[in-house]
Amino acid sequence: MLVEDSLVVRQLLAHIVSRDPRLALVAAVDSGEEALREIHRVQPDVISMDIRLPGIDGLETTRRIMAERPTPIVVVADAVEDSSLKISMNALRAGALSVVEKPVGTGHRAYEAIADQICTQLRIMSQVPVIRRRPIGAERLSRTDAPREEVRGTLPATQSPSVLAVAASTGGPPAFAKLLGALPADFSLPVLLVQHMGAAFMEGFADWLNGVVPLTVVVAGEGVRPQPGHVYVAPGDRHLALGPSGLLTLLDEAPVGGQRPSATVLFRSIARHAGPRGFGVLLTGMGEDGAAGLLDMHLAGAATIAEHESSAVVYGMPAAAVRLKAAGSVLPLDLIAPRILRAVQTGLSA
Repeated sequence: MLVEDSLVVRQLLAHIVSRDPRLALVAAVDSGEEALREIHRVQPDVISMDIRLPGIDGLETTRRIMAERPTPIVVVADAVEDSSLKISMNALRAGALSVVEKPVGTGHRAYEAIADQICTQLRIMSQVPVIRRRPIGAERLSRTDAPREEVRGTLPATQSPSVLAVAASTGGPPAFAKLLGALPADFSLPVLLVQHMGAAFMEGFADWLNGVVPLTVVVAGEGVRPQPGHVYVAPGDRHLALGPSGLLTLLDEAPVGGQRPSATVLFRSIARHAGPRGFGVLLTGMGEDGAAGLLDMHLAGAATIAEHESSAVVYGMPAAAVRLKAAGSVLPLDLIAPRILRAVQTGLSA
């Protein structure tokens, strides 16, 4: 189902969807109100959601859908409008799974790439199981049988951590908001972050995250010395790594496992240059990026955590880390920040 108030964009999206034989358009509506009415009739597998809608906007529509009839939602947003970006990030926090750029005209040089990305995201996200969401601020994890802690192969830390590396893909923005939001503004480590997201949205993602967590969040720059209490977000379409002198470095090397930035590239650089003083956390996401790198960190004596299946939006990347025995601990999202703080304060391994 397409939700888009602009007739021109709605028709263009319908054309893009019609080109993919694996997608079928069941409805195209121009308002949040109509989307809420139609969803029960057409029962879509996935929704393309505009954010700037008349009446009920895309953020509120997303909230209501996830509360009433949970359905995978892909936000289609204008990457150059700050207000749209912030609303889009909050829609991800409300339960939408990913954000892609709005399509451009068929004569534009970027048309094919953007159209392919839209179809790819709709196909992939249609397969993601979603759960009923309570209002923003409520806990996502409500199952009483969710384990409070699962520890695998803990190694004793020889030194206190000096750098924290975190990575995620699908479901990452709200997971980062919760994890980093539980760390104090005077957190004693720098944080290096990889999020799989379109390059056009990375500045907006960093700005949004900066507004919802106590730490200072910026897009990482070449040659910067990471500071405690600061989060350095990998820029779009470049790898982020820790260099031998402790400075950040940005790499234009080929994608790893189809990803650039890659969590594995970041984690491997931490293993190489921080060794047992590194701390790696792999959160929700589709695929296997980060698992091999987290294993390198684990073998180097670093503390490593993978998010538990009970809280992960998509249990792909953390599951791959568990299979490799790369995670010293496997924890639900709400227990990760306390474990990090305990490790930083006591020097104990995660």
